[in-house]
Amino acid sequence: VQLQASGGGLVQAGGSLRLSCAASEHTFSTYWFSWFRQAPGMEREFVAALRLSNTYYSNSVKGRFTISRDNAKNTVYLQMNSLKPDDTAVYYCAATCGPLGSNPQHWGQGTLVTVSS
Repeated sequence: VQLQASGGGLVQAGGSLRLSCAASEHTFSTYWFSWFRQAPGMEREFVAALRLSNTYYSNSVKGRFTISRDNAKNTVYLQMNSLKPDDTAVYYCAATCGPLGSNPQHWGQGTLVTVSS
């Protein structure tokens, strides 16, 4: 299982970025997907998940971030708006096979998002 995350970069506070996570066709049909992030010196934390047609967000990003998928492209997206310096982190996509709350079985390599003030 390969997950290829991309789209990170440097953005000013208030700006937007869209992260992408490309997966193989088999992975895309078998797993559901989520995004996590890890800020410097912090533990990895949940950001958003998309399972079946349901979306879930952490309180810190709710209303600003949107997770979606494009089945034709086998890609999951994280649209991030109104970015804040606290959103600075390495963002990871993850694939899970199992009920909500299960630990992901597979992780992408991470993409760095830096939000300047």
